[in-house]
Amino acid sequence: MAQISQNTVDFLAELSANNNREWFNANKRTYEEARNGFEIFIDNLIRDIASFDNGIGHRTARESIFRIYRDVRFSADKSPYKTHFGAFLSPAVSKTEIHSYAGYYIHIEPNGASILAGGAYMPDSEWLKGIRREILYNGAELSNIISKKEFKSAFGDLEGEKLKKPPKDFPPEHPYIELLKMKSFTAIHTCSDDLVVSDSFGGHCVKVFQTLYSLNRFLNECRA
Repeated sequence: MAQISQNTVDFLAELSANNNREWFNANKRTYEEARNGFEIFIDNLIRDIASFDNGIGHRTARESIFRIYRDVRFSADKSPYKTHFGAFLSPAVSKTEIHSYAGYYIHIEPNGASILAGGAYMPDSEWLKGIRREILYNGAELSNIISKKEFKSAFGDLEGEKLKKPPKDFPPEHPYIELLKMKSFTAIHTCSDDLVVSDSFGGHCVKVFQTLYSLNRFLNECRA
């Protein structure tokens, strides 16, 4: 499988220290080489994930990788560039729906900030209602998914903002009330810099995302 090069991580570290257009333009060729390498890695990763989740088999790296240019219109931080490479692999057919599905997120950033993640981040109101309805009647399935040894080892606990009180019209005594309170259902796995540039990183990504698959499937089945 393709590999994330040390040059890619070094470029991102240098970009973090020189986040301005003059430096970026002077190093545009290095950026393009790093991005092309990341694109090859993601295309290979899509192929391997599709072996157990064929819902993303139609994706391509080019349409899944986020732009490096920041939208600074409403931000106090006017740094023009992101200091990471990121891609989200989603079952969505339309690009406008990409965040309306649970999927697989890979984020490459120096200094131990790289992550592999997935699940549903701030799902819209209808999707969230669907997730809560499913937990109401079938919370044991989600609880079993996130309680498995492999899931705990890879991700620990589910992360995400929670309500302080039970959601309206849901019983406060429900056995899975803490899951019902959740507004996001995300799983996050951190990766060291050494792991990211190792020849085993691709296989590691596949293993982690295969562990994530059951959570994504549960959440996506709640969209209807």
